Amino acid sequence: MINKTIKDAQTAVADIPDNATLMLGGFGLCGIPENLISALLQSGIKNLTCISNNAGVDDFGIGLMLKTRQVKKMISSYVGENQEFERQLLSGELEVELIPQGTLAERIRAGGAGIPAFFTPAGIGTEVAEGKEIREFDGKKYLLESWLRADFSLIKAWKGDTAGNLVFKGTARNFSPMMAAAGKICIAEVEELVPAGMLNPNEIHVPGIYVQRIFEGKNYEKRIEQKTISKPVVKNNLIEDKPKLGVGLDKNQIAKRISQELKDGYYVNLGIGIPTLVANYIPKNINVVLQSENGLLGIGPFPDEENVDADLINAGKQTITMQAGSSLFSSAESFAMIRGEHVDLTILGAMEVSENGDIANWKIPGKMVKGMGGAMDLVASAKNIIVAMQHVSKDGKSKLLKTCTLPITGINCVKKIVTELAVLEVLPEGGFKLLETAPGITVEDVKKATEGKLIIEGEIPKMELRGLED
Repeated sequence: MINKTIKDAQTAVADIPDNATLMLGGFGLCGIPENLISALLQSGIKNLTCISNNAGVDDFGIGLMLKTRQVKKMISSYVGENQEFERQLLSGELEVELIPQGTLAERIRAGGAGIPAFFTPAGIGTEVAEGKEIREFDGKKYLLESWLRADFSLIKAWKGDTAGNLVFKGTARNFSPMMAAAGKICIAEVEELVPAGMLNPNEIHVPGIYVQRIFEGKNYEKRIEQKTISKPVVKNNLIEDKPKLGVGLDKNQIAKRISQELKDGYYVNLGIGIPTLVANYIPKNINVVLQSENGLLGIGPFPDEENVDADLINAGKQTITMQAGSSLFSSAESFAMIRGEHVDLTILGAMEVSENGDIANWKIPGKMVKGMGGAMDLVASAKNIIVAMQHVSKDGKSKLLKTCTLPITGINCVKKIVTELAVLEVLPEGGFKLLETAPGITVEDVKKATEGKLIIEGEIPKMELRGLED
């Protein structure tokens, strides 16, 4: 059996030259190759092109390499909590290619599988589609995307053997299996390195054929991106002449109201922000399965768990109840579920929604860019999309518009919206149909806060509280 063991991270990266293209595994800070990144920092390598879902945070992960200006280009999906990444992007100091998360995963998978191009629905109608071939299959439009490959892939696994076989733990698998195959040379660091033959062949996630170098890492910090724990503050003030943020339902109450839209047997994907809170209010009389882009099916529900934090879970620092039949997989598999329309309901946040059901939620040109993450994939393929959002901005401007003013995430896709003021349906022919108003909110209040076409038919009921006032 070939022995692929090397001494340490410094030895592993010693022959990586300036101007190399690297793939680095990880989702947020979960599963990042900590030792290898540290070795790259020490090496002083420059002008790197880094392909990674995101770039860590300012003081950890790839974020440290951005500070030392070792990276000339990032090919990523989500900026996340990295302020330096966002600053360099907006200032033009860093070349950045932002890609829908599912497209990123599939481009990497295609690179490792020898498939030079493929079609995907993610990005249709957005700036992602500019300059790309669009073709229609079975009445739906798709973009042509090309493979991604790299000179070196740097990944981290839980266990590995001297033959290069790898086993991952939890959602730390994410992009790493695809990256292992897509790099000319794959370097793997593992928490535990064992002799060949000690791993169960049935449990191996990455076969050794894809790994050229392997070593046992040390001193893993397994940090989290950001931990936020908040308690709901009820505000039921009436809207005055000018709409104001902070009236009607608070974020937790919006999440509670959306939880009433869940149906027994649903597979549900929750976006970041308000949508994540929905997991805390899943009715106990129904069974739903939550699906996550980082490679998890069957987490929660959380009604009896306090202060659930996804980043803590991913870092292995918090445990939660897993549903019977839960499963773990790569990010490529996760987006195959989404793209293949196997998810029943997607709940997303938004900056704007148009009366035609377009959604904008990923950047404000010149001011803020977080990246589209998995949103473009979700809105292109989800069977049903509900948006959780604030009805008005901090300066009192409506966010339910005739036409979105911000860069589009997806077109004609939103079915229903729940805000601090109301529940609205986006009609197929266009327009926001008012279904319910929040406690203390009148129809006139909703009219004042809605720029797009508002359709009112008959007497509009109040939201059924069912605990919303708690």
